[in-house]
Amino acid sequence: MATVKEVAQRAGVSLGTVSNVLNRPEVVSEALRTRVQDAIAELGFVRNESARQLRAGVSRTIAMVVLDVANPFFTDVIAGAEELAERHDALVVMCNSANSADREARHLRRLDQQRVLGVLLTPVHDAPSSALSEVRDHGTPVVLVDRGAATATGQASVAVDDVLGGRLAGEHLVGAGHRDIAYVGVAAPLRQVQERLRGVREAVGGAGTVHVVDATGMSVRAGSQAAAQILAGGEQDRPTAVFCANDLLALGVLNECVRRGVRVPDELAVVGYDDIGFAATATVPLTSVRQPRELLGRSAVELLLAQVEGRAAQQIVFEPELVVRRSTGRRARA
Repeated sequence: MATVKEVAQRAGVSLGTVSNVLNRPEVVSEALRTRVQDAIAELGFVRNESARQLRAGVSRTIAMVVLDVANPFFTDVIAGAEELAERHDALVVMCNSANSADREARHLRRLDQQRVLGVLLTPVHDAPSSALSEVRDHGTPVVLVDRGAATATGQASVAVDDVLGGRLAGEHLVGAGHRDIAYVGVAAPLRQVQERLRGVREAVGGAGTVHVVDATGMSVRAGSQAAAQILAGGEQDRPTAVFCANDLLALGVLNECVRRGVRVPDELAVVGYDDIGFAATATVPLTSVRQPRELLGRSAVELLLAQVEGRAAQQIVFEPELVVRRSTGRRARA
């Protein structure tokens, strides 16, 4: 690859002039600037941005560490983060913790070594890890995404009111006549999953029963397996509705219903959470609790950049909304 020295030789200028064209073009005359730019184009010169940032001690890279790269929810959050980051000449890169605390810690320590501008993190556990504390202690801004933080902690965060989201789903199902509802989540202590369960239980109250079905994960496959467990009994013994902790689980439930010939919503109503793109285009369009996914990403970057500028950490909580589709379109059977 061409070097700065070769560009200077081709343009017939000093190394300092080339450096100014690259970093402070306003201080170089138009004639010299044109000569250098022509030389860059002729030689195919590409600046080593990593080396420049290392020398300056400043990066324009924002890292986002997510729980599951296969979940479209995070794809949409990252799209929102990239949208705002690009306006500020920053790059967003993604790391996948795969729900592993050890893997999350390795990512955080590597990112700390890379001197990234900041980290957007959906943590595996609610309690701050030692790796997260190290990153913060070294002065790297961190924003928790899809996970709330107490104001007293000084930790920036963007989240959604998941108790309200569970309540919206529960009120909708109770309003449609359902009194026996299954909640499909995971046994792992994920705050989002537990708060959605709390919300649906508050909505159902004494009007009915909420049965918890522990899935093996938060995937379509795990949802299919949970549905097989729910549908194993006779029609009179099973619940009339299922509320899932995310849309991937709900899509798995729908798939298993189709495979077994169980009519949705006539025999089983299904509600998901997140309202990912696949929800509206499912075989039976899925009723889902919508999270403002792109807004979460944009807001996370906004909070991170505010910290870079020395402003105090903030905590933002958004309200979800229920999107009703055919998967809950009829009243429960008597």
